Amino acid sequence: MQPPPVTKYRPFPQVDLPDRQWPNRSLTSAPIWCSVDLRDGNQALAQPMSVEEKLEYFEMLVGIGFKEIEIGFPSASQIEFDFCRRLIEENLIPSDVSIQILCQCREDLIVRSLEALRGARSIIFHLYNSTSPKQREYVFNSTREQIVSIATHAVSFLKEKMQPLVAEGSRIRLEYSPESFTSTELDFALQICEAVTDVWQPTPENKIILNVPATVEYATPNIHADQIEWMSRHLTRRHLTTLSLHTHNDRGTGTAATELGLLAGADRVEGTLFGVGERTGNLDIVTVALNLYTHGIHPHLDLSRLNAIRDVYERCTRMEVHPRHPYAGDLAFTAFSGSHQDAIKKSWARQAEGKPWDTLYIPIDPADIGRSYKAIIRINSQSGKGGVAYILETEFGYQLPKSLQKELGRIVNAVSDEKGTELEAEEIHALFLKTYVLREGAVSLREFRAIERGEQVTIEADIVLQGQPVTVRGSGNGPIAAFVHALSQTNIPPFEIQSYSEHSLGAGADARAVSYIEIKTAAARTFFGVGSDTNIELASIHAIVSALNRALA
Repeated sequence: MQPPPVTKYRPFPQVDLPDRQWPNRSLTSAPIWCSVDLRDGNQALAQPMSVEEKLEYFEMLVGIGFKEIEIGFPSASQIEFDFCRRLIEENLIPSDVSIQILCQCREDLIVRSLEALRGARSIIFHLYNSTSPKQREYVFNSTREQIVSIATHAVSFLKEKMQPLVAEGSRIRLEYSPESFTSTELDFALQICEAVTDVWQPTPENKIILNVPATVEYATPNIHADQIEWMSRHLTRRHLTTLSLHTHNDRGTGTAATELGLLAGADRVEGTLFGVGERTGNLDIVTVALNLYTHGIHPHLDLSRLNAIRDVYERCTRMEVHPRHPYAGDLAFTAFSGSHQDAIKKSWARQAEGKPWDTLYIPIDPADIGRSYKAIIRINSQSGKGGVAYILETEFGYQLPKSLQKELGRIVNAVSDEKGTELEAEEIHALFLKTYVLREGAVSLREFRAIERGEQVTIEADIVLQGQPVTVRGSGNGPIAAFVHALSQTNIPPFEIQSYSEHSLGAGADARAVSYIEIKTAAARTFFGVGSDTNIELASIHAIVSALNRALA
């Protein structure tokens, strides 16, 4: 970092709006929501979704209740084009849902996009071009007038070329974005939006959507709100305009910028589930929607099965929802502090039926999003690693390595799904012991002894291998290495130690050692085993035997 004074960066300029109104307003209704998961979210993935994954994701978005869904950029790639066609040709778009596509202000891309959209009933055609001073200077080397001409020509061309689709029954609405709006001079952003509106000629039945994106978040949320209020107050056809927000999260304040932007007069919000998107992500619609709900405003999105929504999201995007993510994180409602847990339990018990929600530390009733009080303490006993590890540590003393937490979390989840109920702490403990500690199988240990100790350790072990008693002998730089060497002389397939950790369980005369060992087979598969004994060496040997039995099974 540059030492003070910092001259490399400069503060974002204020907006001249001395009579701003948004600070005194309150939110009273939900905005129009538009999911851009299948475009902005998808393009930010290391491995973009397949067509089949996009179809599953689209079905989920429809089930949540989105009425406007940006499905992609059909002129950008064949997979985007094919996805659009499948939705239309297989009649997968409900009659009350509008599909939105993104397109640059170029004639060839407009034509290709219209080809993809033929047969769709309700379309939002989203045109954009960059407008900020640095984009004009560095990228386009164009004047203001030339940038305006790019936008107005594209809108005029679209109006002409879309007529065959309109004649066939398609309803087409225009969305226009001056990309990098928040970095553009306000007077120029207004000028280009007014010019586009002049060409489009919106009506009360077919308003224009003017989307004013914070393509990169540079300013504090209050400045964003000032920019939105300034635009809302200066648009000459505001009554014919749906003013739309599209915030990113580069400063970590995308949610705040959106909420203040709604106070400032915006009608519509574009975002993604759990904030997936470029760099630090797009706006997280789940958070904003549930924030409204906790203030008594129904978002008109069904988030009552948030765990199931998260499952589809994680499977299709290969992204993980952070454990501390608002509302959806594994640990969102988990209080690790004993005093917090006590306060939650006592206030929950006093929560009166039909009265406003007033449970300490928990801003929303977990049941409203598919969770319960037990889930606050045990949510991950059926859906994640954090809670399972928490239960095993706080109630039984085990300190699981992170990789083992993930593996056990999946096992617990599968058992819970099969039972159709949550697992109690004792059930989780019993499952852990059965799977990792008391694992029986092809190998069992009868006796283990170190017969020589020096720079090298030599051991002998009496084992039963596939029903036959065998005595093995090996040497290594420690008991674990020596035991692995001894086993390598049998018909057990080769393996190596991948990771090792240990700790004590209990204290005093009753203390035992617990060892966690991860082995890797020749097929590059890994298996954990856990051993427990009053002797730390024997705990490790038991862990190896357990891991081997899991591998051989």
